[in-house]
Amino acid sequence: MTQPQRRTRSKMIEETRAKLVATARHAFATQGFAHTSMDDFTAEVGLTRGALYHHFGNKEGLLIAVIEQIEAEVGERLQAVSDAAPSLWEGFRRRCRTYLELALEPEIRRIILQDARAVFGDVPQAAQSVGVAALQSSLDGLIAEGGVAPLHTGVTARMIYGAVTEASFWIAESESDHETRLSQALEGLESLLSGLLIR
Repeated sequence: MTQPQRRTRSKMIEETRAKLVATARHAFATQGFAHTSMDDFTAEVGLTRGALYHHFGNKEGLLIAVIEQIEAEVGERLQAVSDAAPSLWEGFRRRCRTYLELALEPEIRRIILQDARAVFGDVPQAAQSVGVAALQSSLDGLIAEGGVAPLHTGVTARMIYGAVTEASFWIAESESDHETRLSQALEGLESLLSGLLIR
């Protein structure tokens, strides 16, 4: 096989995967994972169920691909919020607050905070590791700057990540009072984070 043919095949595989992920993402967001028919949405993009299994193994594998795509986008959004802040502390604070606020977005609420937990018990470990690493990096910077007392940043980042993630799940659980729950979670977050500051 020539090099151009290999590139063409590689591009076709990439396009097929991207098409399946995009269609699944829309279906999972609007109908939910449990109510999404694989036959319906593969037919919608002109592919077979066999193509789905070939690229992702099963429906759960496709959900993981969708989650990874959304989590990557969330990571970029949180980093942008942090980078735009006037100080390291404010960037850290806004990153945590924004994560909670994302629980109100229908796609994130349904796919990340409801279906991921229902199917896998939690958000995939890879996504958690990225979130923890970002928090740990911020804490390291804050300690070096002198605004936060020296502490074990690895475990503290995990504790904060766990608290914020659980609060997000709690916000997403409600069918009617998301705004109230968000307000309560943000209030709790401010109290939690303020304890890190050197007075």
